[in-house]
Amino acid sequence: MPIVLTKAAETDGHPEDVGMNVPRMIAAATALAAGLATPAQAQLLTHRDLSYPMARTIAEVAIETCGAKGYSVSAVVVDRAGEVIVAMRADGAAPHTMENARRKAYTALSFRMPTSDYAKRYADNNPVVHQQVTLPNVIAIPGGLPVKVGTDVIAGVGVSGSPGVDEPCVQAGIDKVAAQLK
Repeated sequence: MPIVLTKAAETDGHPEDVGMNVPRMIAAATALAAGLATPAQAQLLTHRDLSYPMARTIAEVAIETCGAKGYSVSAVVVDRAGEVIVAMRADGAAPHTMENARRKAYTALSFRMPTSDYAKRYADNNPVVHQQVTLPNVIAIPGGLPVKVGTDVIAGVGVSGSPGVDEPCVQAGIDKVAAQLK
């Protein structure tokens, strides 16, 4: 399929913009010609986001699950951009647990893996992981899980305050909404 760039397409009607729009047009044309994208795909990304009610349910169930095991914890759910959707701290949870939970959620989202796996890589002296933990908000401590729809990571959840039990509490929260994540 031939791709034709007209003067109007190059400039959006503004001759002074020719140099700025031509590279974008060439990149789009190359993607179209290679069959990598249709015009609509080249213009708009679609994705699913975790809703507030689902995020709240995940956090509440995680806190309740850890509470049933005798631990007062904090739970934080972040969206696909790493921004907090829900942050909850159970009665009696230590103040630092809120920040640790947020960082665990962020790390699970960012690296698309459980933070227990990330912590293992850190413990194995993986040089890349050792550089990454110097980034703001990244932490190599178990207790965070990514939330997935298929293979797409749409959020992250972190729990802090229950040594060795954080991650199963997070999983219980995610399991509670699993049917809605399809």
